[in-house]
Amino acid sequence: MNHSWLIKPVFEDFYPTAAYGEGVFIYDDQGNKYLDGSSGAVTASIGHAVPEVVDAVTEQAKKISFVYRSQFTSSPAEQLAEKLNDLAFGADDPYYSFFVNSGSEANETALKIAVQYWQEQGKYQKHKIISRWTSYHGITMGALSMSGHTERRKRFVPMLEGFPSISPPYCYRRPSQESCRDFEIKCADELDAAIRRTGAEQVAAFIAEPIIGAAGGVIVPSVEYYKRIKEICDYHHVLFIADEVMTGIGRTGKTFAMEHYGVKPDILTLGKGMSAGYAPIAAALIHDRVLEPIRKGSKAIIGGHTYSANPQSTAAALAVLTFIEKHQLVDRSAENGAYLLNQLRNLALTTPIIGDVRGKGMLVGIEFVSHLFTKTPFPKHVDLTHTLVQRARDKGLLIYPASAGIEGGDGDAVIISPPLTISKQEMDTLVTLLQETIHEVQRELMLKGYMNSTG
Repeated sequence: MNHSWLIKPVFEDFYPTAAYGEGVFIYDDQGNKYLDGSSGAVTASIGHAVPEVVDAVTEQAKKISFVYRSQFTSSPAEQLAEKLNDLAFGADDPYYSFFVNSGSEANETALKIAVQYWQEQGKYQKHKIISRWTSYHGITMGALSMSGHTERRKRFVPMLEGFPSISPPYCYRRPSQESCRDFEIKCADELDAAIRRTGAEQVAAFIAEPIIGAAGGVIVPSVEYYKRIKEICDYHHVLFIADEVMTGIGRTGKTFAMEHYGVKPDILTLGKGMSAGYAPIAAALIHDRVLEPIRKGSKAIIGGHTYSANPQSTAAALAVLTFIEKHQLVDRSAENGAYLLNQLRNLALTTPIIGDVRGKGMLVGIEFVSHLFTKTPFPKHVDLTHTLVQRARDKGLLIYPASAGIEGGDGDAVIISPPLTISKQEMDTLVTLLQETIHEVQRELMLKGYMNSTG
């Protein structure tokens, strides 16, 4: 093909043509093999071409692939909603599912339901959302308004709401005199201050990623942090929305990342690993107590999309969840994640441009610095993250670019998040390819004088 009419992420970059996938590998049309070390965009959590999912999708296509949600429901949509409730936080905490097509839409839906919840009780002033800087909730306008990702916001700031208000619990760059715990509690207490400044009577909800992904290169808060966040939300009568689009369905070694923290959100959003990339689908899981005033009031949620609760997509997601349960991939994520994190931390010992390795389960972030002790980031023009991603791909390894979490978008990081089905041998191959990539780039940086003394 000499000319492409397809708009790609970066116009001048080269993108190989994917031909097929098998397990944790993707093959292009030239026969090159790539280890999917990032599950695409932290999505393909059970690997590629899983026969059980392919069969389920095929069988559903033979029946019906589309119904409009205002005219019909479907068996796979009903079963998927029931399955997600079963996977949630116990019989005393029922969650209902609103299915959409992407994580951005799921977070937009969560925003609107949170506002409607208060409207149904006559509290029309409660319409504001508070979120964190160094966060990402999606690229649609409402979701981007909630996102504290400066690089993705900056072109559209005049059109966005100013929802990001508080600092992330980014312990790696805390003041040296503070303990991580004290720093995190201080960050959490910023929520209390933000609500008071805004006026609790105007705040509908607070939204946060349990573990910060693309905007912070996998920032993992402590249990105490989220305990304090939930206390603040409850005290001020503010709903807590957990954005689990990246972390949900086993990625962190629990079905939902919030299980690590013992905190039950009022609304929880899912995407990515929910269908493991086999179909476009996402969800907002709404606690029964949030639906109750709507059920008694207007009796309808104002929202929805043409493909909401699509039977083809829900059948794919249901097959994925069944596969995950059958093969105990959540437990496997916890076990293999600990192994992968240890291997990557060992790599950091011989790699001075690695400033921090952090993660939970099969979600690991690596942050790069030019000086280990001052934690100085590389200049933006070095374009280190992009270089690492491209160089790794040339070696047959796919990794995911991320921001490091520094205010203003400075810093470099990548995310390592292979399918939960990856074997230890394949993880060793991943680490070897990554080591070759980073050491090669590190040597080039040294020769160009971009690395400060680490001694």
